[in-house]
This record gives sequence, C-alpha cells and structure tokens, in this order.
Amino acid sequence: MGDIQQLRYLRLALVAVGAIFIGGIYLLMVVWPSGWTWHTGHSHYPLMIVGVYATLGVFLILAARNPLENLSLIWFTVWSSVVHGAIMTFQSLQAPENHGHLLGDVPALFIVAAVLAALTPWSRAAARQPA
Repeated sequence: MGDIQQLRYLRLALVAVGAIFIGGIYLLMVVWPSGWTWHTGHSHYPLMIVGVYATLGVFLILAARNPLENLSLIWFTVWSSVVHGAIMTFQSLQAPENHGHLLGDVPALFIVAAVLAALTPWSRAAARQPA
C-alpha cells in the first residue's frame, strides 16, 4: 500500500473511530448492556466513560484533517485501547456476570488499536521514508 493510500485509509479510520466513540458507545450500552455496560444499576460510570470517549472521538475526527501532525493523539488512542482492553479482559474473566464483555467492548478496543496501529506511521519522518 502506498503512503498516500495509507494516509487516506488512516483518515477514514480516524473519522469512523471518532464517530463510533461519539455516538456508538452510548448506543451499544443501551442496546447490548451485557457486552458494553459496566457497573449497571445506579452508577455514574457509564456517563463518565461515554463523556471521555466522546471527547476523544471529537479529537480523532479533528486529527483526521492532518494525521501526521497528530501522531501522539493517535498513538495514545492505540496504546490506551490496548491497556484498557487488557484490564477489561482480566476483569471479564474474573466475574461470570462480565463474560459478555469478551464479545463486546473488549475485542472492540483491540480492533481499534490494531487498525489504527496498522495505518499509523511511528513518526512524520517514517511516513516520508520509501517503503
């Protein structure tokens, strides 16, 4: 894949992930709570996590304009998704009531991380290197 095509796919991925983070997480929490909602019942956690991810989503969409100038945000999204997914994997395996997350938000975080990592150069200099 050429650099221009890779950058185009990265821009599309940033917009898609951003849009999912803005609206999709809340929708999935409502539609599929056993795979997406932690701390059900009276809890402030779901609104907090939706707020954090919606904010990140806005910034990912803004980063799509010029991904090479926003590499730290993109790599933060990759690595924080891996860490968040790993912690949730461990927590899901510990409690039977959380096993649904192993088919919901846990793999979703690893997919986001993998897609963005595959499309993102490590640095602006690396993006300019011939493949």
